[in-house]
Amino acid sequence: MEAGFANLDRFAAATGARLTGGLSSVASVLAMADWSMHLAAMPGKRTELGLEAWRSSVRYWENVASALLDAGTPAPIEPERGDNRFRDAGWDGMPYRFLRDGFLVMENWWRGATSDVRGVEPRNAEMVSFSARQWLDVFSPSNFPLTNPEVMRKARETRGLNFLTGMLNWIDDAGRLAAHRPPAGTEEFAVGKEVAVTPGKVVYSNHLIELIQYAPATDKVAAEPILIVPAWIMKYYILDLSPENSLVKFLVDRGHTVFCISWRNVTAEDRNVSLDDYRLYGPMAALDAISQIVPDTKVHAAGYCLGGTLLSLTAAAMAEFGDDRLKTMTLFAAQTDFTEPGELELFVNESQVSLLEAMMWKRGLLDASQMAGAFQILRSNDLIWSRLVHEYLMGERSPMIDLMAWNADATRMPYRMHSEYLRSMFLRNDLAAGRYVVDGHPVSLNNIEAPIFAVGTERDHVAPWHSVYKIHYLANTEVTFLLASGGHNAGIVSEPGHPHRHYRIATYTPEGVCLSADEWIPTAEQREGSWWLAWDDWLAGHSVPDRVAPPPMGLPGSDSDELTNAPGKYVLQS
Repeated sequence: MEAGFANLDRFAAATGARLTGGLSSVASVLAMADWSMHLAAMPGKRTELGLEAWRSSVRYWENVASALLDAGTPAPIEPERGDNRFRDAGWDGMPYRFLRDGFLVMENWWRGATSDVRGVEPRNAEMVSFSARQWLDVFSPSNFPLTNPEVMRKARETRGLNFLTGMLNWIDDAGRLAAHRPPAGTEEFAVGKEVAVTPGKVVYSNHLIELIQYAPATDKVAAEPILIVPAWIMKYYILDLSPENSLVKFLVDRGHTVFCISWRNVTAEDRNVSLDDYRLYGPMAALDAISQIVPDTKVHAAGYCLGGTLLSLTAAAMAEFGDDRLKTMTLFAAQTDFTEPGELELFVNESQVSLLEAMMWKRGLLDASQMAGAFQILRSNDLIWSRLVHEYLMGERSPMIDLMAWNADATRMPYRMHSEYLRSMFLRNDLAAGRYVVDGHPVSLNNIEAPIFAVGTERDHVAPWHSVYKIHYLANTEVTFLLASGGHNAGIVSEPGHPHRHYRIATYTPEGVCLSADEWIPTAEQREGSWWLAWDDWLAGHSVPDRVAPPPMGLPGSDSDELTNAPGKYVLQS
């Protein structure tokens, strides 16, 4: 197709995307058509659904009658595990229990209607089920003041002032959104003042990164330094939040020399920056700088989320070309095989990627708000509806914490890089299949010889732990896998002393039997507390035992007094 006509198509797609919130309506329609046409050809399934609707209705109204006579009558259906919308005791009273039970019965029926329809493509079935769940969530009785007992109780207690306060909260949020200002309370966590305060210097920078070297906190340090490669979709300081929950500070206090990449927040001028540029000017450039500061010494490299995926392909490329500078590799909630990436897969198909490419082509980048919207939809009950109820109907502001402030400090991604990432990783799974090409050579994770420490989290909606676990099937080296409590972010930020934390851990060697993820669970040792301590012990077990004097701050010949203090400049870019 001629460039002019192709650009016209991209412009039309990008314009239409503004009406759909950046989601592909074509993909949704095709999925719905696939489901509805197959269901129409299944008289048995339709009859079963009709009978189930009748039985559920009869059970529901029988329960209503029983509950009117005996308030202790158990509910006909219970909310799914993790559904906190109806946990308040007020939902057990009349008439709220009937509204709740009726909604849950309907939700359960739709769950059955959108599953087990033979012939439907699995991804289409998941999309229809997901879409039905999203629409039902809109009409949950918990979302409306007159049908929510908590809201009505609050209204009685405050004589309706909760609605006035909620309206003021909404006006404030709407103003901040229109002015592109961060959410209320984030000003209490200024970068470099309340968060990202571990002392250090920017010792190297290029167009994409600043490399921070943190100042030692002990007289002697481990001989081999640690390089942290964070995700470029968010700011690096999730690993250096407040001093009490900073992974960077924890490592420094334990006697490690720590380097961390801080990614630049790209602009439209960076539209042609590639995924390989991120490899070259990210971890490879950082390793080259570290090799000058700590010469003839191997490095413990750790990558978080997308940074872990990038580190994995970097390590595979290094193995291909005989570069053995990595002592170990650690992956925090990072996927290397994308065949089962969870519900995020619903937003990454050919139709959706083409639409995203059109949007990015028009602007030269993917704006942070577009990615944030997709992640919020994945957990709409927790991140959208419960927040609307709490802040606008109850009139109560959720207290801001450092992790929430960081989550609001998002970044942008360049057009070419993000397109390559989505196509090569999500759509084609090139890295896992050994098809990802670096400098003309396909690279393989199987060639990595460095021991691997991989962390998954139990409630991860971005990188499901079953997907993270697949590094076992790809690497031909020792793999220690740790499953931590919590989600994608809170499960990683799990400092010692944090209450109610636990994890499972086990090590696989190539000589042993490789278990499936579900087989692994009962065999792994369960421990209480922070997994950071287990990782520190693992690093010690894979390091030379001698402690040495801390290396100099900065590249040879540099004056540390003239270096920019951490957290640097890139992290402050909005």
